Amino acid sequence: MNKHPFYALLFAAACSIAVPATAQKVKAKKAAKTAASTAAPAADTDLSVTYANTITQEDLRKHLSILASDAYEGRETGEKGQKMAAEYIAKYFQDLGLTGPVQGSDNPYVQHFQLERTHWGDVSFTVGKQSFKWLEDFFIFGKSPFQEETTLQPVFVGYGIEQEGYSDYAGKDVKGKDVVMLGGEPKTKEGKFVLGTDGKPSKWSTDRSAKMTTAMQKGARSVITINPDAALFMANINRIKPYLQQSQMGLPKATTEDAAKPASYAIFSVSPALGASLVGTTPAALQQYQADVLQAGKPVAVKWKASPAKLKAPIIKENVTTENVMGYLEGTDKKDELLVCSAHYDHIGITDGKVNNGADDDGSGTVSVLELAQAFAQAKKDGHGPRRSILFITVTGEEKGLLGSEYYTEHPVFPLASTIADLNIDMIGRIDYNHKKGDNYVGLVGSDKLSSELHAINEANNTKYTKLDLDYRYNVPNEPERIYYRSDHYNFAKNGIPVIFYTTGEHEDYHKETDEVDKIEFPLMETRARLVFHTAWELTNRDNRIVVDSNKP
Repeated sequence: MNKHPFYALLFAAACSIAVPATAQKVKAKKAAKTAASTAAPAADTDLSVTYANTITQEDLRKHLSILASDAYEGRETGEKGQKMAAEYIAKYFQDLGLTGPVQGSDNPYVQHFQLERTHWGDVSFTVGKQSFKWLEDFFIFGKSPFQEETTLQPVFVGYGIEQEGYSDYAGKDVKGKDVVMLGGEPKTKEGKFVLGTDGKPSKWSTDRSAKMTTAMQKGARSVITINPDAALFMANINRIKPYLQQSQMGLPKATTEDAAKPASYAIFSVSPALGASLVGTTPAALQQYQADVLQAGKPVAVKWKASPAKLKAPIIKENVTTENVMGYLEGTDKKDELLVCSAHYDHIGITDGKVNNGADDDGSGTVSVLELAQAFAQAKKDGHGPRRSILFITVTGEEKGLLGSEYYTEHPVFPLASTIADLNIDMIGRIDYNHKKGDNYVGLVGSDKLSSELHAINEANNTKYTKLDLDYRYNVPNEPERIYYRSDHYNFAKNGIPVIFYTTGEHEDYHKETDEVDKIEFPLMETRARLVFHTAWELTNRDNRIVVDSNKP
């Protein structure tokens, strides 16, 4: 699962291998499974149970022990291990007899696409004759207009606030210049916010983009925010340093619509010492300025003279090729309608020399999709194939910002209009912070957002077959972790396609090298994967396509 929203985090900081079974055992197991499934079912046989039971913890363990082994190097997007995983998954889909649906690809099971990888180059910041250190005295994010060393034109604008009765921009020309502002907004010694209602923070604190939007509208070139609390500034630096040191990825934006959008900002957060030096004063004077504003109830004039300053913040760009992997199972009488079963198979690679194998995130979801595929493929071989078609897709780039699913929904192999739902699986192999060992549960997100029928179908299948405790804590409106927006189902949902995101939440090994196969709860994972299968079975075999009848936040 994609970690907390990257740029939201930065904005906030700126502004205030188990061994597989032997080949002999595997062949014997497959033979037994095939014999059982091909036997003529009794008249009252529930085929959903027959084929759900082919999803086994032994098979889940077999696949996961390979994909989450050190040999796959953490499956970092665009790197060797991710491509090894893509090859493994594509071959498995082919071996199952699924169709490779990608036209024009060198491998019809693989959808290749380009990403743009960026990282910061040699960043430097000097004020007068003093040099300040990147990721010690300041940090920067966004698009940088400072590819070469550039002379700054700093203009101090107080808190960077403009509203009726209070304007930090009055009488100041900031067009093409670099606005320097204090983080936050005026508040009393008791912590009450002067501009808010009943002492509560105003939009200048709660809306992370308010100050930036105001500066952009006035034509500023960049925004430099001074964090007046040195200890808090250092805490923020230490918290986000690992992310700023990593390269970032995105889909190249080359359409006319994208080109017409305003460029994102170069946004800096600087220490009190650097900020004060930049505007020609001292940290103590910055503190006094805040007190003076509070006493006056409005911005106050200062006689500070900005110091000569130069900044260089180059962004290095390179193209990276990566892959979504998919297998297609054609339906019968309703084959023009399509169910998507998805998971992301990428992870975060190697950090500090340690392999992050991502057994749960999202090896668990990936191997569950593989098992769903084999169950439906077996059903079709036995003459019980689904009425609607199914696309089994494992996407890449989720950890970089849901990029693989974004690319697929922008370049769908099958029309989105014919896609009835996406069942997305991301981390279903562990127990999260909110539960204890032995809890028989699964977390559900998004099931009721667009289709009441989808929600009801999943619940009914759980009641009938798997009897898991369904946890909706991450599905509530305004859920603080924003889980609904943090996995690949969201790119389907924003296109009006009903979704269910199956997850079991974060745990102590999330995004760490300790997320290993030996910590997976395989019996529980088997049950969770079977719930997805039962729901998929009904969705693909019912008479009517599920309705889209709601639009919840």
